[in-house]
Amino acid sequence: QVQLVESGGGLVQVGDSLRLSCIVSGPTFNMAGAAMGWFRRAPGKEREFVAAISSRAGSRTSYADDIKGRFTITRDNAKKTVYLQLYNLQPEDTAVYYCAANAFAGGGLTYRASPAYNYWGQGTQVTVSS
Repeated sequence: QVQLVESGGGLVQVGDSLRLSCIVSGPTFNMAGAAMGWFRRAPGKEREFVAAISSRAGSRTSYADDIKGRFTITRDNAKKTVYLQLYNLQPEDTAVYYCAANAFAGGGLTYRASPAYNYWGQGTQVTVSS
């Protein structure tokens, strides 16, 4: 059984930073071979892509246009963890943030579409107060 567990969310002020973590567990899950992504769902809106990182060393990353430069996705395969560093948070960043894994990625690609991912976490709430 593969599980993704996010943490690090909270209530912050405009301009603050947060680091979200996603730990993957499961005896058969090959972390190095998985492409990882972060998505978010704001109140009243559909889930949207935030950031993605390729498998292996994570040499490729991809970001949504409206967050580029403020968020950074990284991975630590030894810890089976992917991170999303959030800088200069704004009220429009308020959302539940979800981690996702494409366990059969390979190829060093990043994936921006939800259907590309076969495992999802339960989410962590980020609230930015003005």
